[in-house]
Amino acid sequence: MIQRSLFLACGLACVAAAAAGLFLPLLPTTPFLLLAGACFARSSKRLHSWLLSHRLFGPILADWQAHGAIRLRVKVVATLLASAMVAYPILFRDLPPELAAAAALSVLLVLVFLWTRPLPPSS
Repeated sequence: MIQRSLFLACGLACVAAAAAGLFLPLLPTTPFLLLAGACFARSSKRLHSWLLSHRLFGPILADWQAHGAIRLRVKVVATLLASAMVAYPILFRDLPPELAAAAALSVLLVLVFLWTRPLPPSS
């Protein structure tokens, strides 16, 4: 019972982080969605079904669960948004070089993960 509650709380927190990641720089949406799906699969069939049938998040999760894949459109949009979000503060704000390097490296690592995932068969 406690384990189920922890998975449920983690899933809800991950959905909130994924939603925030749509608008906040350096906060990736897809990994949080994948984690939320895994947590809900272990804690709440209703929330897992809701997430899979969600207009925006559902296809991303379905592709991942079926094929471990990410759609090309998702990769391109994520790359453009992440690049823009990290480029703005690096180019137009007075960031310490260590902070700029850490931000650029974190985005680079997320993009490497993203682009090394296969495309779904329907793409």
